[in-house]
Amino acid sequence: MADSKVETISRLAQWKIDNFGPCSFKKSEPFKVGIWNWHLSIEKNRYLYIRLFPEPSRVSKEQPPLARFVLRVSNTGANRRPYISPIHERLLRTSEDFVWPVDSTFLGRFIIDVEFLDLKICPLNGGESCSIWPSDGMMQSLSAQSTLRCLSRMLDEAIHADLTINTADGTLRSHKAVLSASSPVFHSMFHHNLKEKESSTIYIEDMSLESCMALLSYIYGTIKQEDFWKHRLALLGAANKYDIADLKDACEKSLLEDINSGNVLERLQEAWLYQLDKLKKGCMMYLFDFGKIYDVRDEVNNFFRHADRELMMEMFHEVLTVWKPV
Repeated sequence: MADSKVETISRLAQWKIDNFGPCSFKKSEPFKVGIWNWHLSIEKNRYLYIRLFPEPSRVSKEQPPLARFVLRVSNTGANRRPYISPIHERLLRTSEDFVWPVDSTFLGRFIIDVEFLDLKICPLNGGESCSIWPSDGMMQSLSAQSTLRCLSRMLDEAIHADLTINTADGTLRSHKAVLSASSPVFHSMFHHNLKEKESSTIYIEDMSLESCMALLSYIYGTIKQEDFWKHRLALLGAANKYDIADLKDACEKSLLEDINSGNVLERLQEAWLYQLDKLKKGCMMYLFDFGKIYDVRDEVNNFFRHADRELMMEMFHEVLTVWKPV
């Protein structure tokens, strides 16, 4: 039938009824909003009963909608006076889940509007419902992804690059503004009348080209996990030197995750050198609380020859704490 079709635009669905008698039932054709097909139905008894429900399907069964919506019923013509429902929020699965009785006479020609304020997927396992439409968080995520793509191009293609970085084995191009925003040390270099500001050149000769590129990739937000993992010791040194606190924290957390007998003494030395208290504590626990000091007894002698005196005192104190008589 011609008047069973529902027109939709954005989040609004409109059903124009051309002919509705005093004792009638009418059901709309399916219309799509979100990921579901929907139906409206009307029935006249004592009241005008309006129902909204998803079309039975695998989607509506496995991902039932939690809908937040408003209904409006109005006569056609210039003097349209809508009868507006409260805001409803219902889990809709069948035609029995929602019905709105309208205590008013609507016969002949009239219009039903459904405005969906939000549509969420209600998980069957009882988890938190998730909106299908972009939220502030989703929009921020999309914006961040776009920004990262732009920064990646700036770095890879040296777009308007105004800084040359000389590493131990090659040269890179970068941007003073980006480096300044990431590091107070870089900011100071380019803000004050230092030689780096005048020459637009800096020397990072304690890093290889590859590890310095990993540093830039981190600063520009495009670093890959495998590159971070490969260069994390060099990145830790750079983070400490240029006061990049979040990178230093990330390196410490990463180094703490894979302590073993083959690297624990090196990690302990790095923790002492860069004042990484969590990493130092983790290494001490590995060696003494878990008794792994016996696994590295051959390496310990050489370690003590080069270790800082205060570090040796801390290790000795740890030995006394763990092995004190009960």
